[in-house]
Amino acid sequence: MPKTVIITGCSTGLGRTSAIDFARKGWNVVATMRELDAATDFPRLDNVFTTRLDVQDVVSIRTALSAGITRFGSIDVLVNNAGFGLFGVFESTPIEKIREQFDVNVFGVMDTTRAILPHFRERKEGLILNISSGAGIFTLPMLSLYCSSKFALEGYSESLSYELASQNIGVKIIEPGGVVSTDFGKRSGQEAAQNHPPPSYARFVAHTNDLFQNLRSTRAATEQDVADVIYAAATDGSDRLRYVATEDIKPLVRYRRETSEEEYIAFMRSHFGVSRDRKAPE
Repeated sequence: MPKTVIITGCSTGLGRTSAIDFARKGWNVVATMRELDAATDFPRLDNVFTTRLDVQDVVSIRTALSAGITRFGSIDVLVNNAGFGLFGVFESTPIEKIREQFDVNVFGVMDTTRAILPHFRERKEGLILNISSGAGIFTLPMLSLYCSSKFALEGYSESLSYELASQNIGVKIIEPGGVVSTDFGKRSGQEAAQNHPPPSYARFVAHTNDLFQNLRSTRAATEQDVADVIYAAATDGSDRLRYVATEDIKPLVRYRRETSEEEYIAFMRSHFGVSRDRKAPE
């Protein structure tokens, strides 16, 4: 019998690409999205069921899971993909946007996971794939809120993996970096346009914007590259916890994980050209 995967955030980008990838490889797919209008141009595949799921709406989560189970009989894998990134100076980010960042990237994952666990426990098996980021391993300037949400997701996922192993339920973390074809950066840019920091940040913001523009110009990975890693994690049968999904972040990952704290911080400050403006006391 074909296995079934449910994926959040399938209206665009990585979620959509991954849903199509699983379907074309013979899986049943419950492709969920916040607005079902986005499903109108979704490929018409017999093994794909589209339904509404807003990770900030617990009722919609439960309804989508129930509908997916009714459609295909059971669910084998949950891919927590829905998420977005706030880009900008922390001081000038409205509190409601900060709460939304964690509602979607952290609490939405937790609520979706909690909702599916009874089904997995009843079946005595299941797999949860949480889409993290390189920004859940190392930090980047003007991404303090996105990084903190992904750091939280990493800690949650790792700790949860110990608990759920006792129930024969796996947890895995996918860590992509920059992806050239995703809409993720578009929303981050829209969010940044609404962030208006104090004038004293102007020089830092200009420098950081130039830095990220250079990073974007060197991206080589695509959504399909990351979808391939997601599929491999779902099917390799291993207990492996983390999967670095794009080549661009591997040097930074190595500095974070394989060097001392002093070496890592010195490298990052040098790499991003940031340091304190130390002035002699008057």
